[in-house]
Amino acid sequence: MRKNLEEHAAAYAARRVERYAWTGCAVVAPGFAMASGLGPHRVWGWVAGAGYAVAALLTSGSVPLRAARAVAVLGAVVVPLVGLVAAGLGQSEVTVVERSGLLLLTSGSPYVTDPVAVADFNPYLPGTALFGVLPGDARWWLGGAFVASLAAAGLHRARLLACPLVALPLAVGGIDLPVAGLMCLGLSLAGRGRPGRAGLTLGAAAALKWTAWPALPVALALIAVRRGGRPAVRCAAVGLSTATAAVLPFALADPAGFYRNAVAFPLGLSATASPAASPLPGWLLAEYVPGGTVIAVAFLSVGALLIALSLVVRPPSTVRAAAGRLALGLGLATALMPATRFGYLVCPLVLGALAHRAPHHATAVVPSVKKALA
Repeated sequence: MRKNLEEHAAAYAARRVERYAWTGCAVVAPGFAMASGLGPHRVWGWVAGAGYAVAALLTSGSVPLRAARAVAVLGAVVVPLVGLVAAGLGQSEVTVVERSGLLLLTSGSPYVTDPVAVADFNPYLPGTALFGVLPGDARWWLGGAFVASLAAAGLHRARLLACPLVALPLAVGGIDLPVAGLMCLGLSLAGRGRPGRAGLTLGAAAALKWTAWPALPVALALIAVRRGGRPAVRCAAVGLSTATAAVLPFALADPAGFYRNAVAFPLGLSATASPAASPLPGWLLAEYVPGGTVIAVAFLSVGALLIALSLVVRPPSTVRAAAGRLALGLGLATALMPATRFGYLVCPLVLGALAHRAPHHATAVVPSVKKALA
């Protein structure tokens, strides 16, 4: 009897927390729509706000939480995505990805050698052009890769998909989604003792965006602790060869264009300012402090060194710890980059979800490895 009462109380508390969460989202989404100057953002905000409101109402009754979450995903992701694609409206990332795919097919390179206007720049690595080569709107492929990666990593969570930081880029377009999904999958494979597949997955992520590169040393530290040095070397070899094969040919073919697009522009070192601007520490330094860009890059470098040092001094021994360490590192990077925006927080958010939800079988060091390390 007491156990039933405790279970009932826990279920009631969970329902109440979720109701508050959906209510908060129902307030935030329309507020974002009113504050944003971008049409796709406004459409998403109003439509998603209605979806969140319905989900909150459903959690107030006896409707199963699973049904309320499905409604939240439908209202915050599916309906605005379909509507925006049908109307031909999307975030600038969609245009960049599709144009880079067209450039790759016509000129052999996804970059403009001498970019001048913001629309000329492609701040992503060459792998993103593949999403622009595929038929149809790039958002289908970007979102599909993200959802498939999460499913393969064991993150079957409707609440994660409906979270505003995830739902917004799913609807309006965002290259960070497949990067985050592949990083989660790579760490999960590393924890399962599959170094070759982990290296291939993380190498694919590293071919999309620079933010995925820190995931490789984190995975190597995890594999070294759990499986030993030889599997870690295998993961490193596969990951680096995959990323290098995708990036190096384009960097060598047009080094000036590659540097201007994929290095100088995202770091805020080009003459043309990046539109990525949110009042985070790195952007505030670059905007208001003399020499602030250099200072921000210096802080960014120090943060990277500290995270690298932590991998040596106290390497992660579980998928939870590895995902948490990577989430911390990418969170610091997002805060300190000179050209940054709140949307980049989707990567540490998704990795944080993996740190919270990693499989139980990946939460302890294998006994044989413990003995080997002793």
